[in-house]
Amino acid sequence: MTLMPLAVVTRDHSLGMIGLRSAHDLDGLADALGLAVPGQRRIVRGADHAAAWMSPDEILLMMPPGGVPVRLAEIATALAGRHHLAVDLSDARVVFRIEGPQAADVIAKLCPIDLNALESNEMRRTRAAQVAVALWREREGFRLMCFRSVAVYVADLLANAATPGSGL
Repeated sequence: MTLMPLAVVTRDHSLGMIGLRSAHDLDGLADALGLAVPGQRRIVRGADHAAAWMSPDEILLMMPPGGVPVRLAEIATALAGRHHLAVDLSDARVVFRIEGPQAADVIAKLCPIDLNALESNEMRRTRAAQVAVALWREREGFRLMCFRSVAVYVADLLANAATPGSGL
């Protein structure tokens, strides 16, 4: 008898990502993207893109992969003359979807955060076992992002945590 996993874990290839850092006010970004600059630990969503707070001087922009070059050009125009760094991070990070009614149980085995306190449109930076991750709620589950260099490790962690009987 084969037991069904607690959640379905898949790799998500649908996100292009831009890291934006600036020591200055990022209001020009709002003009370029039509999005408000997110507050601490918040995600602001547009029709086909989102901006997530990563740290006081860093925003992560997420969009379909094909939109990254256009967004980079818009950012360069909007922030021209202001010290900033905007870089395509699409190949530097990996995103996993953890979906299903017990997705929170899978995350709880790995991440030391109170998932009941994780609000909609909130991104939390934490760790999964021994590695840095960021995660947020989405539909019936979560997205979890890690550096590509640890993606196989994180995939194995998630698969094990999704196995019935793997314990807390």
